[in-house]
Amino acid sequence: MHDEPSVLGGSLEQRQKRYLFYIAQNYSYAILRPLQEIIVSRGDLVCWFLEGDEVSPSFLTLSEKQLKTVDEVVHWQPDVVFVPGNVVPRFIPGIKVGVFHGFNAGKVNHNGQISHFRIRSCFDLYCTQGPATTLPFIELSNKFKTFNVVETGWPTLDPMFQSTLKNPYKDESDPRPTVLFCSTFSRRLSCAPEIFEQIRTLSLKGNYRWLVQFHPKMNAQTVAKYKSIENDNLRFIETDNVLPVLQAADVMLCDTSSVLIMFLLQGKPVVAFNNKTQRDHLIHVNDENKIAQALEYALSRPEEVMSKIESYCNQIHPQRDGLSSQRVLQAADDLLARGVDDLKSKPFNFIRHFKMRRKLHYWKF
Repeated sequence: MHDEPSVLGGSLEQRQKRYLFYIAQNYSYAILRPLQEIIVSRGDLVCWFLEGDEVSPSFLTLSEKQLKTVDEVVHWQPDVVFVPGNVVPRFIPGIKVGVFHGFNAGKVNHNGQISHFRIRSCFDLYCTQGPATTLPFIELSNKFKTFNVVETGWPTLDPMFQSTLKNPYKDESDPRPTVLFCSTFSRRLSCAPEIFEQIRTLSLKGNYRWLVQFHPKMNAQTVAKYKSIENDNLRFIETDNVLPVLQAADVMLCDTSSVLIMFLLQGKPVVAFNNKTQRDHLIHVNDENKIAQALEYALSRPEEVMSKIESYCNQIHPQRDGLSSQRVLQAADDLLARGVDDLKSKPFNFIRHFKMRRKLHYWKF
C-alpha cells in the first residue's frame, strides 16, 4: 500500500526541495503532519523513514510516501531531515533539524542533566518552542558551535490553534465538565498505578466525563487495568493524535508528563499529582483523597492560577497563531540556502553511530 515513491530521480524532482521525516514513534506522525501539509501545498516533496519496531507504517495514509531502506534514502538525497526524536544517523543525507517530541517537563537523566537540553551532536538546527528553551539552547550553541537555534514555535500545535472541525471526544449533549487524565510512562514518575482505585471511584460517582489517555510506552498492565474500568462516565483513548483529546477536556489531571504543557497552552488548568517541579502555575496535590477537591478548584478557574498559566505559556510557547510550521520551514530553508560551513564539525560518537548502523543494518561508507 505504501510503496517506494515513484518520484525517485527525474527532471521534475530536481526542481523541488526534498524533505525527509525521520521518525521512531507513532506520535511523531501528528508532530510532523502540519509541516507536511505546508510542504505539499507549495509543491515540494516529503518522504517518511520509519526507524525501528516502535513505529508502525499502518499509520501512513495512502498519499504519504515511505522510504523503506537507508539505501532508498541515500538515493533520494533529501535536502532537509526533520527529526522529532533525539538522534539521527550522520549517514542520512541532508541538513538535520531537531523539532522535539515534547516540551521540557523538567525530567532529569541518570547524570543529573535535564534531558531536554542534552546535546547528542546530531543536529544542524534546533527549532525551539519559546524563550524557556531558546535561551538555554543558544547558550549551548555558543558553547559547542555545531548547530544553529531559531525560535519558531512547535508545528505540532498548529492544528490546536486552528482547528474548527467536529471533535470526536466532545459530547455537546452532556453538560458535565470533562476531566482528562494523562500520565507519563516512566515507572518512577507515573501516578497511574497509585491512583487507579481513586480514578475508578471518582468515575463511578458520575460528576464528570472522564477521558484517559496514556503515552504509547505506558506499561501494558497499567493500560489493561484502566481499560477494564471503562463505563458510562469514563472512556479510555488510544490515538496517535492527542490534540483533539486535549481540546475536548476542561481540566487535566496529570503527573510529570510533558503533555500537561500542551494542555496549559489552551489556557486551561492542570491538577498535578506528585509533580516534582512544584511550579506555581500547576494545582498541586499529593494526597489521592484530595484529587476531587483539587479538580473542583481547578474548574472554578481561580484568577491567580490562570494569570500564572498565562505568564508561563508566554515563556514556553508565546506564538499561538497556528503558524509555527511556516516558521520551521523558513528556518530550515534559510539554513539550506546559506549552508553549514560556518558550523564546527560535530564530534564523532563511534559507539552511538555503530549502534545505529547495526539497528538499521547499514554498513556502507
